[in-house]
Amino acid sequence: MRRRRAIILGAGGAIGAVAFMLGVGAYRTRNRPALSEVLPLPIGEMSWALTDHRGQSVRPTDWARRPVMVFFGFTWCPDVCPTTLSDISLWLEELGADADRMIVALISVDPERDTPAVLADYVSSFDPRIIGLTGPADEVAKAAADFRVTYRRVDKDGGDYTMDHTAGVFLFHPDGRFASIIDFHEDRRFAVPKIRRTLS
Repeated sequence: MRRRRAIILGAGGAIGAVAFMLGVGAYRTRNRPALSEVLPLPIGEMSWALTDHRGQSVRPTDWARRPVMVFFGFTWCPDVCPTTLSDISLWLEELGADADRMIVALISVDPERDTPAVLADYVSSFDPRIIGLTGPADEVAKAAADFRVTYRRVDKDGGDYTMDHTAGVFLFHPDGRFASIIDFHEDRRFAVPKIRRTLS
């Protein structure tokens, strides 16, 4: 009798545990953001207006029917941004003339300091196919929201500041659909094939 009761209690406990796990799963699923809230918008659905390092106005519609590579950063960045732009330059070199069809852009998250002239000087250190984009703070915020990028100002001692920001490189197909992201310091063996797939 005692054994039978133990079996019943054990089975009840197991059923309770399974029910609990199913409940947790349902709660997580219900509270997980939809993919549309996590993935960047298609280029054609974006609505920002920025200025390139040559002083020319740039809108998402200007990138229609072109593969696109975008990185968010800023010129005062001590390591992540110059490292990523150096990586991008090496990727473009490996792709050769095929990469000429691609829009490659650095969007500054620090418009207060990154004027077109400052960006022009900065991007001149990298592959000439890389353009720098800046603009009013509200337009930069709009672009970041469209790409699902986060950034924030971090104040330092002495009145100086730096910027924390999403460090991935975003790739888009010529029809504007999001293709993939290249993580910071991703091996070239994996990064370059991702880019090739957006070019084909």
